[in-house]
Amino acid sequence: MASAAFLSEVSGDKGVSVDRLSAALHITKSELALAAGLSRDAVSKAARSNSIATQSRLREMSEIINRVIPWAGSELAAYAWYRSQPLPSFGDATAEELVRQGQGEKVRTYLGRIAAGGFA
Repeated sequence: MASAAFLSEVSGDKGVSVDRLSAALHITKSELALAAGLSRDAVSKAARSNSIATQSRLREMSEIINRVIPWAGSELAAYAWYRSQPLPSFGDATAEELVRQGQGEKVRTYLGRIAAGGFA
């Protein structure tokens, strides 16, 4: 079962905090932008980082990582999974690739199916 601790840690007053998420994952804002499929401006300018589109993408990424933490053992291991683990159900694309393509909801559904005892 996923924990709300990570989501609480990375959330701020206006949604997912770029600073908190990048700090939790030990990455730069540029690396965060790349991992979420966003432009550098989307995570470095306050007006853009609080936009609905940016917040939606950061929320997807955060929720996927949060879902994987119990299986991976840590936030950093979950982030490594997000970036590198091929998902057979998606032609061996990684969760990162799918989120970058705007298909984060499919990854969340997939993880829900796995958590419920389904097959990959």
